[in-house]
Amino acid sequence: MKNKTKLENYFNFIKQQPNGFLYYDKKKHHKINKKEKLEKIKIKYEKCQNCPLANLGRIQVVFGQGNPNAKLMFVGEGPGRDEDLKGVPFIGRAGKLLTKIIQAMKFTRQEVYISNVVKCRPPNNRLPTPEESQTCKNLILFNEIKIIKPKIICTLGACATQALLGDEFKISKSRGNFYEFHGILIIPTFHPAYLLRNPNAKKDVWKDMKKIIKKLDE
Repeated sequence: MKNKTKLENYFNFIKQQPNGFLYYDKKKHHKINKKEKLEKIKIKYEKCQNCPLANLGRIQVVFGQGNPNAKLMFVGEGPGRDEDLKGVPFIGRAGKLLTKIIQAMKFTRQEVYISNVVKCRPPNNRLPTPEESQTCKNLILFNEIKIIKPKIICTLGACATQALLGDEFKISKSRGNFYEFHGILIIPTFHPAYLLRNPNAKKDVWKDMKKIIKKLDE
């Protein structure tokens, strides 16, 4: 009955409007606008030359992927070989494990947003240098976060954690705790690649994921 009343009110509202009236759905427009803003970032930086990684063997710039309106965002350190080849973040062995973790949380990759600190593959999958990390996060990652405005960011590993929270944050001590970043909650956890080498740490990561689930439900 309540939905019927809403529908009747809507039709009465439309009937009262003059010819040529266009209904403006603010919520729908907001979602489209976020998607368009992210697309503009991709267009602007798809051939980025702003840091040394541009000339160290990358195939392509690997941008974040997922729901522009996601409440949960994952941030890793940078793309690997598989990601560089296909242009999609977290699709190698570590990425497949991350997908399983997301599914265990009762989400899909399409419902969250997945990104990295640097968007180009470092040679031999080494860690990004401070210059590379600083340049890329300022140009792209921080803008992704500003547009998406997730409720929670889960940083995967030390590199991503320190990129957002500072060099003093060690993953061993910060893991599983919530911190604030410009009004957004950040919870560090181990990188999926670390879990492949240290399977016993999976139970710790799952504890962190349960904290995220609980916080998202609040």
